[in-house]
Amino acid sequence: MIKSGWGKARLGEVVKFIGGSQPPKSSFIGEERDGYIRLLQIRDYKTDSYKSYIQRDQARRFCSKDDIMIGRYGPPIFQILRGLEGAYNVALLKAEPSPKVTKDYLYYFLKQRTLFNFIERLSQRTAGQSGVDMDGLKNYPILIPPLSQQKLISAILDKADAIRRKRKEAIKLYDEFLRATFLDMFGDPIINSKKWEKRRLGDLTIKIGSGATPRGGKSAYVAQGISLIRSLNIHDDKFMYKELAHITDKQADGLSSVVVEDSDVLLNITGASVCRCAIVPDDVLPARVNQHVCIIRSKKTILNSQYLLHCLISKNYRQKLLSIAGAGGATREALTKQQVEHIEIPVPPLELQNKYTSIKNSMLNIKNKHSIFFERPLFKSLAQRAFRGEL
Repeated sequence: MIKSGWGKARLGEVVKFIGGSQPPKSSFIGEERDGYIRLLQIRDYKTDSYKSYIQRDQARRFCSKDDIMIGRYGPPIFQILRGLEGAYNVALLKAEPSPKVTKDYLYYFLKQRTLFNFIERLSQRTAGQSGVDMDGLKNYPILIPPLSQQKLISAILDKADAIRRKRKEAIKLYDEFLRATFLDMFGDPIINSKKWEKRRLGDLTIKIGSGATPRGGKSAYVAQGISLIRSLNIHDDKFMYKELAHITDKQADGLSSVVVEDSDVLLNITGASVCRCAIVPDDVLPARVNQHVCIIRSKKTILNSQYLLHCLISKNYRQKLLSIAGAGGATREALTKQQVEHIEIPVPPLELQNKYTSIKNSMLNIKNKHSIFFERPLFKSLAQRAFRGEL
């Protein structure tokens, strides 16, 4: 039931969507001059590295910093953008609300995940459709509160979004602190300025090896069972639970040589994600790995898993691993078991490695408290309630 004083409409009835335009690329220049105006593209809302300018008299569509812009093409499609001014190209739409709708209310309405999913599904289902389905967008329903209520809703969402962004920045600082702490304690593992002894990984581990995919591939996976860790689950110092596969006990028995154990370091050894690296979380066990993931199990009396992980994902060491993976000239980057065994790393005293792990664990406790804000759908819940008229 719609609240008293609220209206309902289709987006196309209260919003004008204005497509962009652009002259030939041959007329673009890379620096600002008199008589020129910046030509905005989708990527410009993320970086200033590719600024383009055109003659002002060639520009046909203009936007200001508070205008709501929509990325027509992707991936991902339907990016809701704001904050730049200039002319805009054909990959962007300007969403211009009628007097019945404030820009801020419309901005948050368009940023809803449910609307994004709706537009994305339409794009995927339509043959030859590579961008936003305009008919679907214009026909999407919108509740229209009185203007005073729209302003109140926008103010609430502004505050929630500001808190979310600040906490996200704080989490980023924790990650930077850990990187700086590692370099301060151990130095760059490639330069090895602290002159630690360097040893082959094969001499520092009790297991290095990858697994296989059970016969039948994805069709053989089950809803519950033994975890089968794949390369898509492994990101740098982060395990992604989404799309974690599971196999039966019988299938797992066929992979008994690649049982994953507590504190194992997992390294992607093939494909686009080659060299990504993480430590297995306890709640994923029992588990196996497929052929794209390598288990590295350290000798705990010599090598701490957390030290090894951060050594492998450090900037310069990552570049070294990538160069090894691509050295064979194959079209698909890959690391072999022998190459992993021959990787050399500096080996500081175990007490120092353990001290770093203790510092990291303390920082993670703080970081996880901030992460709760993202794990709980607070902002999403506020937005959903707002646009259902429940605030």
